[in-house]
Amino acid sequence: MKTKPEKTSNIELRDRVQRQFEWDPEVMSTEVGVAAEDGVITLTGMVRSYSEKLAAERSAERVFGVKAIANDLMVHPFMKVTDSDIALNATKALAARVNVPKDKVKVVVKDGLVHLRGTVDWKYQKDAAAAAVAHLFGIKDVYNEITVQPLVSNTDVGEEIKAAFRRNADVDARRITVTSYDSTVDLWGNVHTWTEKREAERAAWAAPGVTDVHSHLRITP
Repeated sequence: MKTKPEKTSNIELRDRVQRQFEWDPEVMSTEVGVAAEDGVITLTGMVRSYSEKLAAERSAERVFGVKAIANDLMVHPFMKVTDSDIALNATKALAARVNVPKDKVKVVVKDGLVHLRGTVDWKYQKDAAAAAVAHLFGIKDVYNEITVQPLVSNTDVGEEIKAAFRRNADVDARRITVTSYDSTVDLWGNVHTWTEKREAERAAWAAPGVTDVHSHLRITP
């Protein structure tokens, strides 16, 4: 008789995440606190860069049993960088990325917080803009306020996304339901891993005409 696997305890999951941080060379701070409750991981404490804050989140996502992450890490750079310098470096970083449309993304910096604003045609361009500035020294957080306004419209966007799921080896299309209204897409269902969740969301955003994706996907290891 097949028995149902035991639920991972909060303490065990917390310890797994902490050991993952010790293993991951991108997470250098020893001041990262981890709390776990019913698969939800909360990260608290201090790191020295925004890049490390993102690295800690990615590292926690890799741990089996993690269903959601609340990243409350605070960034305290060990050297002061002026907002003017950050804005200049961010502008140069955006200009150097071929997948960020020229003259469509603006940068506003206040107290080390970077705000990205503007309009692009595709979600991947919005993500590329955030990635371009994520590793700059001195920033505390990045707020990606870029709007996606596609040039094309596709009334069959839901069917296009379903077909993309069926072609994708990393997505179990049978477990995901797609609903769409105008250019907004909602994803419903269960996935096994963070990787599958991200891939499903990426595939939905890749459909022509999509301006917003609401992901209601739940991770059920």
